[in-house]
Amino acid sequence: MKILAVCAVAHPGGAEIGLLRLAKRLLARGHRMTLATPAAGPLDDAGLPVVRLALGGLRRGGGARAAASFPRARGLALEHDLVYLNGTVAGRLLPALAGRRSVLHVHDIVERVPRFWSLADAVLADSGAVADRLPGLDAHVVYCPVELDVAAAPPPWPPDDGDGGGARPVIGFVGRIEPRKGPLDLVRAAPAIRAGAPGARIVLVGDDPYDSAPDYARRVRESPAVEHIPWVADGAAVMRHLDVLVAPSRQEPFGTVLAEAMAAGTPVVATRVGGLAEVVEDGATGRLVTPGRPDELAAAVLEVLAARARMGAAARERAQRFGADAYADRVEPILRSVARPALTRA
Repeated sequence: MKILAVCAVAHPGGAEIGLLRLAKRLLARGHRMTLATPAAGPLDDAGLPVVRLALGGLRRGGGARAAASFPRARGLALEHDLVYLNGTVAGRLLPALAGRRSVLHVHDIVERVPRFWSLADAVLADSGAVADRLPGLDAHVVYCPVELDVAAAPPPWPPDDGDGGGARPVIGFVGRIEPRKGPLDLVRAAPAIRAGAPGARIVLVGDDPYDSAPDYARRVRESPAVEHIPWVADGAAVMRHLDVLVAPSRQEPFGTVLAEAMAAGTPVVATRVGGLAEVVEDGATGRLVTPGRPDELAAAVLEVLAARARMGAAARERAQRFGADAYADRVEPILRSVARPALTRA
């Protein structure tokens, strides 16, 4: 297959990283992929052919501006067997693709479904929670891919200078510092965690690259209750250095960070929202708690710490289903079935 993969941004986030993991497997299986991005950026260095395709931007009103790219989008589609629209912003191009084969991959829990999304020949969803918000689209739940083998790297925080009584447990958050991710709940849970696990290190790795909630981010970064580590290039490499990963999100379509931690054998504590309950097996690979309850969060962290070995082994086993190879095995047949008419014509 010749696939045109349309991205909404030039700086990779979770959706783009997942796409690159899929691309690696598809290329190994003999397929070809070209990335369409709106501007120059790190995706240009992903090792794939790149073309420019503006989508109107991420702000309100961008959909109308995207119409200016319809002629170019259709021209590029004519050169490929399949257009893979990686996210709802990329889905703005669907009206331009009549008669061409297309797949829309929805990575978010959406509030409404535009009627033109039904123009896609197939719809992929990151979780059952995402698919449930797509009535009438018969979405395929494919989850998100993680690399099961991650290169070793040192922890991004300073060496432990504790009292010499052995390594202290490390509880961590990895992600964007914003209200939706809930890191302030971990800050508030920190005293209770340390009361039950004296000396525990609580680290928050990440930042707010979009400056979406500066006051919130500042409260998290400046709290003396935690160690804040700025954004790191490879968050997955951090996971092996944690005893428990905490994801206190208020909403989450899947939770790739959880699957990455589990793949490293690190048990997790997460909130019972969105797709997180589809990743975490409560009581086996970690614990699920009520969002916005630092007291529950702290109690769950202490429970998981006490069962670290058992839950870590179960987490590593469960993470196999989210491995990038298994993901490609799920997605490739869907892409082939969509592209088949174009391949037959060729």
